Amino acid sequence: MKGFLIPLALLLSACNPTPPPQPKTEGKPNPVFDAQIQSIGKARAVEGQVMDAADAQRKQIDNATQQ
Repeated sequence: MKGFLIPLALLLSACNPTPPPQPKTEGKPNPVFDAQIQSIGKARAVEGQVMDAADAQRKQIDNATQQ
């Protein structure tokens, strides 16, 4: 039995379990998700506007309380 297990262990340890690296392809967005990607872009733009409005309101409140 040992005569069979030692060569088997050596054979299994010689195998490389990691696949070879694949070349990277260009990350083109899938056309199926174009609507979602556009929605995320619009949401980020709106978020910027909301943050600007909140900053302006915060400044107005600070100015009103300091006077």
